[in-house]
Amino acid sequence: MQNIYQYLFQEREATLNIATAPLISREGDRIGRLIILDDVTDRAELERRLIQADKLSSIGLLAAGVAHEVNTPLAVISTYAQMLAKQISGDEQKAPLLEKIARQTFRASEIVNSLLNFSRTSATEYVPVDLNKVVRETLSLVEHQFAQVSMKTDLSLDDKIASVKGSPGKLQQVFLNLFLNARDAMESGGTLSIETRQVNGSVRVSVRDTGAGIAPENLARIFDPFFTTKGAKKGTGLGLSVSYGIVREHGGDITVQSQRGRGTQFLLTFPVAAQAAAPAAPVRTDAPRVASAVATVRTESPSVPSVIVAKSDRLIQ
Repeated sequence: MQNIYQYLFQEREATLNIATAPLISREGDRIGRLIILDDVTDRAELERRLIQADKLSSIGLLAAGVAHEVNTPLAVISTYAQMLAKQISGDEQKAPLLEKIARQTFRASEIVNSLLNFSRTSATEYVPVDLNKVVRETLSLVEHQFAQVSMKTDLSLDDKIASVKGSPGKLQQVFLNLFLNARDAMESGGTLSIETRQVNGSVRVSVRDTGAGIAPENLARIFDPFFTTKGAKKGTGLGLSVSYGIVREHGGDITVQSQRGRGTQFLLTFPVAAQAAAPAAPVRTDAPRVASAVATVRTESPSVPSVIVAKSDRLIQ
């Protein structure tokens, strides 16, 4: 019988398939047990990402249909509300009511547009993009908001990183969402650290804040549409899901690490422009992690010897 367990090795979580079987001699006597450790951490992570991508794809199709149907009545409501507001602009009782209708209609329209951005699959013209420039331009848009909550920024941008192939506007939307989320997480002040560097043919951007952090039970859901931990009227829950779709559209990846009370870090990885169309490198198994797992296993009975076999994920056909 085969089961999956999780252990913490070398300050990292690993997922192992652990199988046990008795060792039988030619005479039929039980002389020990065989313990097989199969490191499937990379495979489990890949399965999680595939499930996430499939879920977002299904929700995207649904969102596109809903957004299309809702946009038409919203436009009608907004038009007539504005026409009535002009006719009774001097009425102190009715004019504010129509203004509220128009304002909430615009808010609903913004949510619909976010849905369309999340589900849009139309082709985008990609050009070489300097991520350092995108980061600096995006920060200039939110400097005033950061100052209001006593936020500081710590930039560590590598000027030697290569360009990535993408859409400057869409990439700016990703960083804007991350920066605004950091601001909301540090309402009493803090530091937003942004770092760029190039590693093995890819450009990595780290966005780290010193805010309240994300609860462990919420980490797996933060990229889901409409999921938000913010209070009422503070967010639609679409910012990170839209950002996830944009990053994946650029052939990149986005991951998150967070601890309650110790802040949150988003790590974005993009292929450089010259290698944007190159196939992804095969997943490499972490051999030292398996070796550490071998030393952790204990037998139930000291009198029965055990043979431990650690095999890598790459041996599985």
